[in-house]
Amino acid sequence: MTNSHDPHAPLREDVHFLGELLGETLRGQLGEEFYNTVERVRTLSKSARAGSPESLQELTKTLEGLPVRDALPVARAFSHFLSLANIAEQHHRVRRRRDYQRDPNSLPQRGSCEETFGSLLASGISPEAFYEAVCNLRVELVFTAHPTEVMRRTLIQKYNRIAAALETRDRSDLTPSEREEIEASIRREITAIWQTDEIRRQRPTPIDEARGGLSVLEQTLWQVVPRYLRSVDAALRKFTGKALPLEVALIRFGSWMGGDRDGNPYVTPEVTREVCLLTCWEAIDLYSRELNALYYELSMVKCNDELRTRVGKNAREPYHELLREVRRRIAETRRYLEELLAGRTPVGLEIYKTSSELAEPLLLCYRSLHESGAGIIAQGNLLDLLRRLACFGLTLVRLDLRQEADRHTEVLDTMTRYLGLGSYREWDEQQRQAFLLKELNGRRPLIPPDLPANERVQDVLGTFKVAAELNPESLGAYIISMAQTPSDVLAVELLKREAGIKQGLRVVPLFERVEDLRRAGSVIHQLFSIPWYRAHGEGRQEVMIGYSDSAKGAGLLTAAWELYKAQEHMTAICREQGIRLTFFHGRGGTVGRGGGPAYLATLSQPPGSIHGTLRVTEQGEMIQAKFGIPGIALRTLELYTTATLKATLTPPQAPSQPCRALMENLSAIAHTTYRKVVQDPNFGRYFRAATPEMELGSLNIGSRPAHRHPDGNIESLRAIPWIFAWTQTRLMLPSWLGIGEALTWAIEHGQKQELADMYRNWSFFQSTIDLVEMVLAKAEPSIAARYDSILVPIELQPYGDEFRKRFSATVRAILEVTGHQVLLEANPVLRRSIQVRNPYVDPINLVQVEILRRLRSNEADLSLQDALLITINGIAAGMRNTG
Repeated sequence: MTNSHDPHAPLREDVHFLGELLGETLRGQLGEEFYNTVERVRTLSKSARAGSPESLQELTKTLEGLPVRDALPVARAFSHFLSLANIAEQHHRVRRRRDYQRDPNSLPQRGSCEETFGSLLASGISPEAFYEAVCNLRVELVFTAHPTEVMRRTLIQKYNRIAAALETRDRSDLTPSEREEIEASIRREITAIWQTDEIRRQRPTPIDEARGGLSVLEQTLWQVVPRYLRSVDAALRKFTGKALPLEVALIRFGSWMGGDRDGNPYVTPEVTREVCLLTCWEAIDLYSRELNALYYELSMVKCNDELRTRVGKNAREPYHELLREVRRRIAETRRYLEELLAGRTPVGLEIYKTSSELAEPLLLCYRSLHESGAGIIAQGNLLDLLRRLACFGLTLVRLDLRQEADRHTEVLDTMTRYLGLGSYREWDEQQRQAFLLKELNGRRPLIPPDLPANERVQDVLGTFKVAAELNPESLGAYIISMAQTPSDVLAVELLKREAGIKQGLRVVPLFERVEDLRRAGSVIHQLFSIPWYRAHGEGRQEVMIGYSDSAKGAGLLTAAWELYKAQEHMTAICREQGIRLTFFHGRGGTVGRGGGPAYLATLSQPPGSIHGTLRVTEQGEMIQAKFGIPGIALRTLELYTTATLKATLTPPQAPSQPCRALMENLSAIAHTTYRKVVQDPNFGRYFRAATPEMELGSLNIGSRPAHRHPDGNIESLRAIPWIFAWTQTRLMLPSWLGIGEALTWAIEHGQKQELADMYRNWSFFQSTIDLVEMVLAKAEPSIAARYDSILVPIELQPYGDEFRKRFSATVRAILEVTGHQVLLEANPVLRRSIQVRNPYVDPINLVQVEILRRLRSNEADLSLQDALLITINGIAAGMRNTG
């Protein structure tokens, strides 16, 4: 019986129910003896968590004594339980949201349109200004592939079906037989999950990754977006009396899958072309289905004069007559794309080239229905279709292209040398700008068709050539990684012109490393001091800021502060110049890469930096977590909308000078501490011994290599596997290293009260500290110690001892600043979730340690690689992320 006074009792019941079904599956598949082994491991793990050293010793002894063939299914059992618990938690989030909406006495849910619209208008903002701000919102969520996304799509689909079944199971009007059938369907899914190979036998290609991203758009967001826009429309009507315009989508979607070639040699021009065509085909196929349904719905004979003139006076069913032509062109557009995908040249097909072409006849139907007394019909499926068209266009997503700045330098250097102009690479910034601007202001073709070039140069030129051939609506931004100077931006503008790209593909510099963030404002100022660039930019500028490499290079606290200051500086410059600035936040899934709750992250940005526009990346595993289940996807879209609106209309206060001065000191101490550790000559040896980083490269996890460059050192290691490796051992080192030392310094120098005041009154500082607190709560140094004792050479083990001491000191400092008695005191639901998970994650870690030991001792057992990946899956499920 559900406890009506405990809103989380249904979650515990779901977790227990799913655990029972998993137990039944284990008995049925592997027998009672195996089930008893799993139960014994679980009991020992819970006892060890409760503080019994004897239980921990017995647990370790039990798992070490198991052969791989026996330890592997134990790890699988715990891994699948954690995944099922995650599904139950996601379903509970949806259930709690519905509880809010059903209860007439409940306050609106925090961050909902109802709560946010009401509070903003109550703060004194006029309804007219508020309505205009909503209609001018421009949020774009950009899906990116994840080099460490571990779960196969076939398993994700099974878990999603379990989530849907849990939702149906909540219905109060189910008959006993209906409930039995639902529970039987969940049993079938769990059995299918157990019998499914969770390991990829081949490394995914960029096209595979793009198909995975498309599946979320097709299976979830295609249905959710109209529901989301209806909810915004309803709230707008309630608070302003005005409807959301048909052409306003508020949120759109972009993608890097198939376009991000930074350090990924497998993303070729041909891959980019194929991915763009695939997404266009998927969009047209989805529209075809909707149009077929709409055709049969709009059977009315009454229409307005405009439609009657269009179809002719003899057309008995005017909507059918009009939509018959639309369906024909959609079918021909689909055939056109299929011909291109097959490598053939389409001939004689009348296609839709722009979304406005498809919108025109649909808008005609919409007007006619309203003018003919059938407005209620227009507000149904037809309205939803128009909303989809405003959001997805004809391309579903717009593909960004990304490449390193040095690759463009190499192209231009090859060209100038061939033309006898000297070495572009050796020119200083002034010479480069003079050359680029002369060419941009001229009209002559610069790159000869017979330019002798290596494969790297040909790849860059081929990318621009493909971009010129594609539908401009297919492309979003061209991101320049490692941008440092104005010439990096001008170089791409010149290559665009040379390729004949006249529309779309805006050029966006990416500033990520600390030294680049510090000069980002100067680069933007210099760019807008150039008359050609200012005229070309049409009063807009997009800048991408990266969280991953900045945190990896400088530590979390310093990176966060430098990102904050860089945004402040660029915002001030663009305001002075009259430029509308959009920041593109390159966030990852974990705290160490800028991850965390999107709502709080958006509200903690510098004042004025979010001025109605926002772009942000959503990576691999987070795409599924945020958009895989319809109810969660709906809430995610709502939170992005309300946070962006709130940050625009009621931005936070700028920090005081004393706060800034203290933050500078904290950042300097944290940075010095962090760099001293990672630059230690023996730290790299310790890192590779204590974590599974060395083994990651051999696993079929993602298409992109773990290192940017083939030398394989830590500096070239990408931020994602860097975080991934520390997450697996649960030390989470990059997300807190240096922060404890900085806070302790301030406390010891009599500034504890200042820190407490900053935590209470400065949203940026509070958000940063809260994220670190969450990381510390998830971490488990005693598990990391086990990796050290088994895998790390004795002479390197003092590093681990030192890190665990630093961890404890960081916990103490965080508690002093927050005033909490225990970590996550202000978030008991999350604290309880972590506590419940720990006894299930611990055994998987212990199994992983043993697998790594055997792998490194060169045991010739092919099953060890499989076993390692299964433990990676399980730990990722328990930690709720990988990298």
